[in-house]
Formats: sequence, structure tokens, C-alpha cells
Amino acid sequence: MSSYERPGVYSSYEVTSALYGSGGGRGVGVAAVASAGTKGEVTLITGAAQAANLYGPGSNLTQLIRTLLENGAPRVYAVPAVTAGSAAQGDYEAAFAALMEEPDIGCMVCDSQSAAVHKALREAVLSGTEQTKYRVAVVEQSGTASALCAAALALNCERVALVGNAIGDGVPGIVAAAVAGVVAGSTDPALPFNGAVLKGLGTLSAAFTDAELAALIQGGVTPVERVGGDVTIVRAVTTRTKTGDVPDKTWRDLNTVLIVDDVLPTVRNSLRARFARTKNTAQTRGAVRTQVIIELEAKRQAEIIESYGAVTAAASEEDPTVCLVSFAFTVAHGLSRIQLMAHITV
Repeated sequence: MSSYERPGVYSSYEVTSALYGSGGGRGVGVAAVASAGTKGEVTLITGAAQAANLYGPGSNLTQLIRTLLENGAPRVYAVPAVTAGSAAQGDYEAAFAALMEEPDIGCMVCDSQSAAVHKALREAVLSGTEQTKYRVAVVEQSGTASALCAAALALNCERVALVGNAIGDGVPGIVAAAVAGVVAGSTDPALPFNGAVLKGLGTLSAAFTDAELAALIQGGVTPVERVGGDVTIVRAVTTRTKTGDVPDKTWRDLNTVLIVDDVLPTVRNSLRARFARTKNTAQTRGAVRTQVIIELEAKRQAEIIESYGAVTAAASEEDPTVCLVSFAFTVAHGLSRIQLMAHITV
């Protein structure tokens, strides 16, 4: 803001996309190189102007934040990996650890295309699962279809999505940030991201054939492509393609893990709010079971899960103060293709 000496009332404003601060979804954590700010310090960012003032208008971190907000991220938690020069793997690891302390984050992204940094981010989000801090990571890589599939296999994690394209001569991580913004801004974890438009992106580094796109999706890579004047997600998948050495499609769609991350915290938070100080009696366990059914039924009606069943609540035989709750549910699957079969008589 300009500095004025004359007494009076002055104003300024910032014009943002209608998607900025939409309020839906969970926050995004971003670690990247900055030209200003405090290395390793996490800050909640609510606008692009704030990011430019803190980290420099042309820095990687500022540009990734701008892309996240433009694509629908409701909140961004930013941390400079370094504030001068290039960041080493250890700098990113420290930044990821700082972001893991923020409970509101549901998605994480960085500006590195290093395989070692991607693995460090994978380990960070996996460690959060043990602390019930469920989140996914979106990383970016460029190269041939076979090289991208090899990179995805090296990660092989249901909580990591590898975006298989980049901006030619652009800011590293900018496409991953766009995808992360769309994912974080979605309020329906079961709604697929096929065809979702990514805003603010330039020319992509590669254009894949249909055969290559099929290979990428099967290989655990999330491809993006330019259709007309828009860059869109072809299909959002995770890098988890194997369990051990056995091919496994269970976690192929990114929506599957997003649904799990929606259902489990919802049930957990509901029980925590209602049964903080209660007795472990048959009556209480019946109430616990009923509350779980209520939450699952709400998810079924919202078409986040397809069905549920086998909800039980029983006292533990080993510890009478523990109530063991068990339930099963089937996730709702997104519609990726419609296949028409025409029977023609001539």
C-alpha cells in the first residue's frame, strides 16, 4: 500500500477468483523455494497479495500459492524450504515436518521434481496416517510415459498422486499445485476429477497419445492434457499399483482414499463429541453403534459411500474400559467411461 502523509481515508483492494477462499474442503500445505520470509516457518495464507509480500512476487512459493488459490484451495499453509538459492532434500524434509503439525491440512504439494524429495513427502503423509492426520500428496514430474510410470512405481503409495506433465520452462510444481487446488477445494470426495479444468497454466511440456494415456493411468500416473484452450485432468489416480509384487487396483482412483479420509474422521469426531465422559455399558455401546449408523447413512445418502453394514460395538475382553467398534462400507465409484453397444439392423 502506498504511503500517504495527507490526512484522509484511503483504501485498496485485491480482485481474486470466485473460487478463492470458497470455504469448502480442507487446507493445502505447500513447501517451495522463496526469495523472502522465514525458512521453515508455516504461515496461513489467505490471498495472493499476502504471499507476494511475504515471499517475493516472483518466487516459486508465491506462484504455487497463487495457483492453489486460483484452482479452489480454500486455505493455504505455506513454508519456505529455503529463502535463497536452491533447496536440498533436508530442507524439504524439515518443511514437510513443519506442515505435518498443522491439523487442517488435507493435501500437500512442493516445487521439487526430485524423486528423493517425492519419497520424503510420501513418508511424511504416511506418518500422518498413524496420528490420524489423513492427507494426500500431489507431486509433479515430466518425461516419457515409460519414465513417468517408473517414477510412479517407485512411489507406489495410495496417498501420493504423480502428475505426469509439467509446464514447459515454467515454475516446477505449478501443475501439481493446480491439481492439488482442485482436489482440496472439492466438497464431495466421491466426485471424480475427470475433465476438471486447471486454471492459470501455460503450455504443457508433452502431449500424450491415447495409448500413452492408457499406459499412464494403468501405471499410476495422473495425466493432464490441453483440450482446446483449457488444461484438464484426464483421470486422477494414485501411484499405488502393487501390493508387494502383485498388481493391485484397489487404490487406483484418488477418490477412494479421499472417501476413506472423509468417512473415518467424520465417524471418529462424532463419537468423540458425544461420548467424552460415559460408561462402557451395554446402553452406551448401543448408543455408539446407533451414532455410527447415523453417520454412515448420511454418507450413503450423500452418495459418498455405496452401502454399509455389519456395525458392531462391543466391550474389549482384554480391557473393559475399551469399546471396540467395527463397521464395513463400500465406497462410491466415479463414472470414468460410458461404453455404448449399438445393435444395427440393415
